[in-house]
Amino acid sequence: MDESKIAPCGMNCGLCISKQSKKYNLNNKGFKKTYCSGCLSSGIKCNLKHYCDRLDRGLLRYCYECNQYPCSKLKALDKRYRTKYHMSMLENLEFIKAHGIQEFLKKEQDKWQCPKCGRLICCHNGLCLSCNLDRLLQNKKYSWAEE
Repeated sequence: MDESKIAPCGMNCGLCISKQSKKYNLNNKGFKKTYCSGCLSSGIKCNLKHYCDRLDRGLLRYCYECNQYPCSKLKALDKRYRTKYHMSMLENLEFIKAHGIQEFLKKEQDKWQCPKCGRLICCHNGLCLSCNLDRLLQNKKYSWAEE
């Protein structure tokens, strides 16, 4: 896990189903998903960049550096992720601000690592896409709520 996988909003893109689908080439394994390169990739814009010209112009690395932090868009994103995906962008950003990115990356690795194979669990459904791909293929809309 590296810093380039952490979006300005605090999302750990390494946990995203679209990012993992690309990494593990899941389209060739029967799980069709639009791949994502992450909002820090060249030419890609994250959701918040569409609303925040400071992010769009590259003036900020993380949203907490903004004098409008947390904005209403970030609060809405955080609420959705806390409710559906067991993750808080605001908590992530506050941890990074207080402890630094390297400590955050260590914490994330421990929190999201699959106990069977060591890969990262997907935040969008709670599954390891290596160990539990069969479950996902049986129910492509599988979510945390089904556990």
